[in-house]
Amino acid sequence: MQGTGTNVTDYFSPALTPDELHSISNLGLAHLGDGVYELLVRTYLCTKGGCTNRELHRATVRYVSAPAQAKVVEKLMPFLTEEEKAVYRRGRNTRVGGIPQNATPGEYHAATGLECLMGYLYLKGEKTRINELFDRVAADE
Repeated sequence: MQGTGTNVTDYFSPALTPDELHSISNLGLAHLGDGVYELLVRTYLCTKGGCTNRELHRATVRYVSAPAQAKVVEKLMPFLTEEEKAVYRRGRNTRVGGIPQNATPGEYHAATGLECLMGYLYLKGEKTRINELFDRVAADE
């Protein structure tokens, strides 16, 4: 696989330098952050228990949809640092291709910003911070 030239050997616990992080495109961060956020949601749902496979899939889709992620951003915004807000805005303002039918452009851009933030924090090695933020979302359930 071709990479960005970083020397990551532990893909479960990357810790990129600021220069390496800034070399990754907004859409690259959002792409990774989408997977990080979905893994958090899936882990939360599985450990919460009481769901069949079909229910797990439906619940996951409900949590990771653009409208749901846009609501998450509203809840998290007061708790974000200035750096995190800047990363979120960087992702939110990215030009994206198509917007899904189930989302408004504003919701989709907010979701892209959240995913960009999750990807950024993950690559920075900030798992504790990711968990802190996700706990704020899960606590409302």
